Amino acid sequence: MTVNIHSQNPFFSEYKTPHGTPPFDKIKNEHYEPAFEKGMEEHNTEIDRIINNPEAPTFANTIEAYEKSGELLSQVSNVFFNLLSAESNDEMMEISQRVSPKLSDHGNNISLNETLFARVKAVYDQRNNLGLNPEQIRLTEKIYEGFENKGVTLSAKDKETYRALSSELSKLTLNFGQNALKESNKFEMLLTDESELAGLPQSVRDAAQVKAKAKGKEGWMFDLSAPSYIAFMKYSERRDLREKLYLAYNTKCVAGGEFDNQENVRQIANIRMKIAQLMGYPDYATFSLRNKMAKNKEGVYNLLNNLYDAFEERAKEDVADVQKFASKYEGKEVILQPWDWAYYSEKLQNEKYDLNDEMVRPYFELENVKKGVFGLATDLYGVTFKKNTEIPVYHSEVEAFDVFDANGQYLAVLFTDFHPRDGKRQGAWMTEYKGQYKVNGVDSRPHVSIVMNFTRPTETEPALLTFDEVETFLHEFGHALHGMLTACNYETLSGTNVARDFVELPSQVMENWLTEKEYLDRFAKHYKTGEAIPAALVQKMIDASNFNAGYLSYRQLSFGYLDMAWHTLQTPYEGDVKDFERKAMATTALLPVADGANMSTAFGHIFSGGYAAGYYSYKWSEVLDADAFAAFKKDGIFNKETAEAFRKNVLEKGNTEDPMALYVKFRGQEPTIDALLERSGVKKKQTPPDAKKVVDGVEKDKTK
Repeated sequence: MTVNIHSQNPFFSEYKTPHGTPPFDKIKNEHYEPAFEKGMEEHNTEIDRIINNPEAPTFANTIEAYEKSGELLSQVSNVFFNLLSAESNDEMMEISQRVSPKLSDHGNNISLNETLFARVKAVYDQRNNLGLNPEQIRLTEKIYEGFENKGVTLSAKDKETYRALSSELSKLTLNFGQNALKESNKFEMLLTDESELAGLPQSVRDAAQVKAKAKGKEGWMFDLSAPSYIAFMKYSERRDLREKLYLAYNTKCVAGGEFDNQENVRQIANIRMKIAQLMGYPDYATFSLRNKMAKNKEGVYNLLNNLYDAFEERAKEDVADVQKFASKYEGKEVILQPWDWAYYSEKLQNEKYDLNDEMVRPYFELENVKKGVFGLATDLYGVTFKKNTEIPVYHSEVEAFDVFDANGQYLAVLFTDFHPRDGKRQGAWMTEYKGQYKVNGVDSRPHVSIVMNFTRPTETEPALLTFDEVETFLHEFGHALHGMLTACNYETLSGTNVARDFVELPSQVMENWLTEKEYLDRFAKHYKTGEAIPAALVQKMIDASNFNAGYLSYRQLSFGYLDMAWHTLQTPYEGDVKDFERKAMATTALLPVADGANMSTAFGHIFSGGYAAGYYSYKWSEVLDADAFAAFKKDGIFNKETAEAFRKNVLEKGNTEDPMALYVKFRGQEPTIDALLERSGVKKKQTPPDAKKVVDGVEKDKTK
C-alpha cells in the first residue's frame, strides 16, 4: 500500500491547533521541501489567475488579489526560516541551501512579470481616482514600489542580470549567517584549574560548570554565547584569558578556514552595489534609503555626524576615565586594550556608584521579570497574558501565551524563547509566524515570537538576569507589542512591516521604563526573600544609567559608519576586509584595534539580517524614543492618555501612513536630538538651525 506523503504533511491541511498556530509537534524536516514546492505551485496558480483575468484591472482583482496570494508558501517559509534561526540543525541548513535558490527564482518570476506589473501599474496610476481609502492607496503604492525595487522596469537583458545577481545574493547571505553560527558554536574554552576563575562571581562559575557538564566534561566551560562571554569579560582577573576570549569572539569568520566570511562580505557588498547601479542609482545606500525616513545618504550622515559632534567630548572623557582608573587599580601604567574595557569599566562603575550586575541579579529573577514586562503592557494598554500549554512549541523551553485586550478580547499568541542553545543564533529578535490582517471584516490576529539568549538557571539558582538582559527583554517586547497591537486591513502593512528606521521606535522606547523607580517597585523582588528592590539600589541604577554614555554612543555610531561605508561603494571592492573596516571606523576608534579583529565578517545585521544601509536606524530611533518618552514623563510614565495616543498613532497603524506623519500625530512635533542629549547627560552644542532636525535629509528632499 502506497502512503500519500501529502496527506501526512501538516502544512497541507488546516492547523487543528489553538488559534491556528503552527503544529510544531508534528512538523518534521522531511515536510519542508514538499511544502515549499507545493507552496510555490499554488502561488503561481494564483498569480496566473490575476494575469489572465479578462476584466480590467481593479484594486480588488489585482492589488488585493496579489496581497492575498501565496498563503501556503508564507506559512512554510515563516516556520522554516524562523526555526533556522532559533532551533536549527545541519539538516535544516542543507535544506536551506537547496530551497533558497528556488525561492529566489520563484520571487523573481513574479516580480519581473511585465504583464502582472502592467495590471498593478494601471491601478497605481489611477489610485487617487478610484474611491480608495487611504490604506488601500498606501497598499497600492507599496506593492508598486516593491515591483520597481525588484527591477520590473529593466530591459530584458538587465532583467536576466538582476535574476542572476539576486539569486547569488540570496545564497551568499545564507552562507554568511550559517558560517557565523557554526564558527560561534565551534569555540569552547574549558578551564580545569580553579585559579583560572579568579574574579568570577559564584553565579558565573556555576553557569560555566553546568555548561561543561552538559557537554560531558569536567571543569568550567566558557563560549561565545552572550551570557558566558559578557560575564567572563566583565569579571575575569586573568587578562590573558580575557584576551583569548575576546580574540575568539572578534575574529569570527576572518581567520581563514571553512567558515571564513571575507569573500562573502566582499561579494555581498559588491552585488548590492551592482543591483543598485542596475536600477540607476550610484550605490546601494542611495537605492535603499529613498523609501526610508532618512530619504538619502545626507539624512543619515547628518544624524551620525551631529551625534558624533555632540558626544565627542563625553566619549573621550569616558575612555580617559577608565584608562586612569585601570592604572590606579593596578598600581602601574596600563595600556588599555579592547579586552580590558568591560573589566575595568565594571570596576570603575562599582567604585563610582557601588553598583555591579551581581548586586542587581537577585532582584531580576526571570519569572518576576516576565511579570514585570507583561505587567507594563497591562498598565499602559490593558493587555493581559495567559499561558496556554495546549499550543504546540518548537522546544521544551519555549512558552506560548494567549494575549487579551482590556475587554478580554483575544489579541494574539506570544511565544517566548529565552536561553542560548547550539541551534540558535546569537543576539535577540522578534519575529512572526503569522501577521495580522482582516478578511471580510473579520480580524485575523497575529502569532508573534521573541527570542533571546539570556543567562540560564544553574543547579542551585533560577535564571537571574543582568540589567542589560532585562533591557533587551523590554526591547524585544516592544517589537512584540508593535506586532500584537496592530489593527490594519492588510498583512503587508501591519505590525512591524514599517520603514527600517521607524521599526526600532516601539522597541527602544520600552527600555526607558527600566530606570524608573515607580516601575521597578512593581516587580523587582529578591528571588529568595521577596524583598522589594531597595530604593538606594534603584537610585544607584538611575545614577549609573549614563555611565559610559559617550563611549557607548560612539560604539553604535561606529557600526553605522561601517554599514554606510560598505553600502556607499560605487566601484567593486576586492581589497582586504580588515583594512576596509579599520578605515571606515577610524574616526570613532577609541581603543587600539586588536590584530586580526574584524566585525564585518560576523556583522549579521547588515550582511544577513536586513539592516544593510540601515544600521543607523538604531541611533535614529534612539533620538525618536528619547523624544517620545519625554511625552510619557511629562504626564506620568503610566499615563493612559499618552499610552493610548502612542497605541493609536504608532503601534496600531503599521505602515498605513508615512512614519513621520504618524510620529507627529502622537507627539505633536517632529523630533530633535535635544531629549537624547538631555537623557544622556550631554551638554547641547550650538548648532545651525538646519542641523537640529533629525529629519534634515527629509526636509531637503521635500524642497526638490
